[in-house]
Amino acid sequence: MQRPLRFVVEADGGSRGNPGPAGYGSVVLDPATGETLAERAEYIGVATNNVAEYKGLIAGLKAARELAPDAQVLVRMDSKLVVEQMSGRWKIKHPDMKPLAAEAATVLPRSQVTYQWIPREQNKHADRLANEAMDAGKHGRQWEPSASTAVFDRGAARALATPPAAGPPGDAAAGAAAVRAALASASGTTAGAAASAPAEADTLFAAEGSGAPEPAPAAAPAAGWGPDMGTPATFVLLRHGETALTPQKRFSGSGGTDPELSPAGRRQAAAVAEALAARGTVQAVVSSPLRRCRETAQAVADRLGLAVVVEDGLRETDFGAWEGLTFGEVRERFPDDLQAWLDSPKAAPTGGGESFSAVTRRVSATRDRLLAAYAGRTVLVVTHVTPVKTLVRLALGAPPESLFRMELSAASLSAVAYYADGNASVRLLNDTSHLR
Repeated sequence: MQRPLRFVVEADGGSRGNPGPAGYGSVVLDPATGETLAERAEYIGVATNNVAEYKGLIAGLKAARELAPDAQVLVRMDSKLVVEQMSGRWKIKHPDMKPLAAEAATVLPRSQVTYQWIPREQNKHADRLANEAMDAGKHGRQWEPSASTAVFDRGAARALATPPAAGPPGDAAAGAAAVRAALASASGTTAGAAASAPAEADTLFAAEGSGAPEPAPAAAPAAGWGPDMGTPATFVLLRHGETALTPQKRFSGSGGTDPELSPAGRRQAAAVAEALAARGTVQAVVSSPLRRCRETAQAVADRLGLAVVVEDGLRETDFGAWEGLTFGEVRERFPDDLQAWLDSPKAAPTGGGESFSAVTRRVSATRDRLLAAYAGRTVLVVTHVTPVKTLVRLALGAPPESLFRMELSAASLSAVAYYADGNASVRLLNDTSHLR
């Protein structure tokens, strides 16, 4: 049978621990029929998610080259990092990534390869292969094609050639048309902003690099009508670990002593770091500038192999003259000011503190900046009680007084997903299961 001169390569990699036991999977598909032409998978020992993803890409490109060295290849991956770096839009900063990217670039001429991001659910075949490789490694052996069940996950690949029958006019062929258009291009760049989308919230990798991220390309406008249920930006909201003031329930904002984590707080930070590493979905870490948050964020970032980006807008409320006092002490010393603060979000704490209205404006502006910078990605946002509650309140459309009706424990996790149409969904609030 004559092999097609156009291939789709889908690749993935994962690490159970990041770094931890790792493996990759890749598949070469015929875009005209969805037929599987080649599969590759391998357990690679202890490595990071990013290393495994790059090795999956290299294996897939080599498999395509073996089939037809002059073929045009569309690479589809759910790794935003690999797609953007191989497309030349993001710099490669991590020393482990540079030789892998260089090797991938030499497998086939640049003019023959294009790159496209896809959501994780459209990359099930390669994902299954990667997990099969890791499962084999767990038992001290390598992956064998005869034991694979990944072929049963190729429904998304078949959609390349066979558009779904349902949907508004024009929607059915959109996916196949995008693939055909990308394959028709020999420029060597990605399929373009219109064909790409933000990274999947549940992607099993952590982005590498340091400093603020480069903005992701804008996704194409959704065809048809209705709410945008595309890949959201997900903020995993982590309240910092305990300080010496936390168990005493003292006001501790941005105008006080900037305390460090207590021994208990450091243990909490380590526990949440392990939990997030096991979950494997966080792609970036952003922190309040206050010490307790930076220490918490760094513990997680070190475990995930990420850098911490400090965002001033995530700082806690300035509680003015109330800093370091308990609620009872404030009520005794400043009863009228405290009552006004409880009654109105526009009232500020005594001595030039910050009102909840002011905090809301600051946090809202920060949220919008982060959404623009991390479109479609999962970001750990390490901050304080008031910013977390404010983000949750705004996502719910709840009134300001709801701030007093939420419990938020030290080192707790909450999560909000933000969609491109402006809608938001609260997915988690005050989860402390990792501390038990």
